[in-house]
Amino acid sequence: MENQIKKYLDSVRLGRPQTHHNLILFPLQAAQNGVMPFITLGEATGSGTLTVSEVSTHGSVPELFVINKGDNAVLLVDGEELLGAKQNRVLNTSILIMPKSEVKIPVSCVEQGRWSYNSGHFTPSAEIMAVKSRAQKSSSVSDSLKNHSSYLSDQSQVWDEIHKLQFKACMESPTSAMNDVFSAYDQKLKECLAKFPCDSGQQGLLVLHNGQVAGLDLISRPEAYARLHDKFVRSYILEALMEKPGETADLDRARDTGMKFLADASAAAEERFPSTGFGWDHRLRADGLAGNALAAHDHVIHMAIFKLEPTKPEPENMASAKHRRSRFMRE
Repeated sequence: MENQIKKYLDSVRLGRPQTHHNLILFPLQAAQNGVMPFITLGEATGSGTLTVSEVSTHGSVPELFVINKGDNAVLLVDGEELLGAKQNRVLNTSILIMPKSEVKIPVSCVEQGRWSYNSGHFTPSAEIMAVKSRAQKSSSVSDSLKNHSSYLSDQSQVWDEIHKLQFKACMESPTSAMNDVFSAYDQKLKECLAKFPCDSGQQGLLVLHNGQVAGLDLISRPEAYARLHDKFVRSYILEALMEKPGETADLDRARDTGMKFLADASAAAEERFPSTGFGWDHRLRADGLAGNALAAHDHVIHMAIFKLEPTKPEPENMASAKHRRSRFMRE
């Protein structure tokens, strides 16, 4: 029987490209729209049917507690940011929370300099973790699953990625918060969103940055994707806005590059693990590629696949800035 992840990837079709700055975005559609109904995190918290809190009054950095009192399953997306409580976090993987259920979820800290309550519960932010940071996190979670059967990330690496982001943005945050970088670029991000509108029936996006694929995200239900579209776009374009515009893109070459990325992902090695919520978490690995797919009832609910960049030595002045921040945190 053909692998469901491969079958799904082989059905993906690239729409008409949208271009701006040094970015090319291909809207995506896939053969299956999914039969399992669910709503997004924003919808569920907005209606008051789902709450996210620390696991106890003392808290635990790598996990949070979710209660779904509603009648709908709720999708929490890999990299989605939660603000508040003792420190901001992001989801380590995509999770489907079933109706009338409670579950602990795996997360990473994206606010290194705070460990004190500013609210009793978390609220979803407008952001999903910046794509390069998200790629590294996905890879480290896959390593943890393979070696320890755990959805833990490499937390030090997550903080390093946020420091790189702040360095590239030429800014510092009082608490080293990822969200502060997005806030600093909020106006530019809003202006850029108009260049990448959500198409009718769109289920995902594949994005090229300077002619190279950064990654893709796919959601089974178009109505759910439409609610998440702006979050995904902001995740993919943030770092690109910190650079000078590139040369005019060759759209035919870009399409070929996107199709090759899909083919490479389809051929990737795959392992399957029980999700912390409902369904199965599939982890994809290939040379220079990492990804994950949440599947339930024989349907792919969410898929995220990223290009992994080679690790580069960090600039000396950034390392010095990190050292000063770490020293400040200890003091």
